[in-house]
Amino acid sequence: MKTKLIAPSLLAADFGNLQRDIEMINNSQADWFHVDVMDGRFVPNISFGFPVMKTVQQHAKKFVDVHLMIVEPEKYVEEFINQGADLVSVHYEACTHLHRTIHHIQSLGAKAGVVLNPSTPVLMLEDIIADVDLVLLMSVNPGFGGQKFIENTYKKIAETKDMILSNNSTALIEIDGGVNADNAAKLFEAGADVLVAGNAVFSAESPERTIELLKI
Repeated sequence: MKTKLIAPSLLAADFGNLQRDIEMINNSQADWFHVDVMDGRFVPNISFGFPVMKTVQQHAKKFVDVHLMIVEPEKYVEEFINQGADLVSVHYEACTHLHRTIHHIQSLGAKAGVVLNPSTPVLMLEDIIADVDLVLLMSVNPGFGGQKFIENTYKKIAETKDMILSNNSTALIEIDGGVNADNAAKLFEAGADVLVAGNAVFSAESPERTIELLKI
């Protein structure tokens, strides 16, 4: 059966009421928590680190998907896994020894993902696709929430799906950026397995209902 997973991004949550928003996700039809970590160097913004991860670990009752938008991610993957990450994704563009880092994440008992920026071609994944558990395609340029979806993403989903199938990989395809109720069905139809949604969920009148609509 086709996978249709929704991963609300805590980057768009209300940090004054973070426990409340985490409980909302726990009680909703969402499947994963998506945690965006930014360092102000790899991307032009700073989000949060281990203190927020500790709060997520204390209250989250679902799979925790950590997206590291940071330079030298290999220095920090172990600590994020210790803080409750079930999956850690690192950027192809930020990781000098990608193969080593992917296998290090997996050796620590977590799933490992690789992330591509919008301008990075899918063919760059050819030598790693058989090793990863997930490919995260950025559908906006990373660094800020609320950006407009890049339409070329549909083509990249198809290319990624072809590469996964031709390499007998079991990797899931995740999409992050500009996801909403208008394009969710089309993204799933194109071959995506997991959709990250931030503003679309947390700025909605009913976040729980929005999560339901994203899965339809």
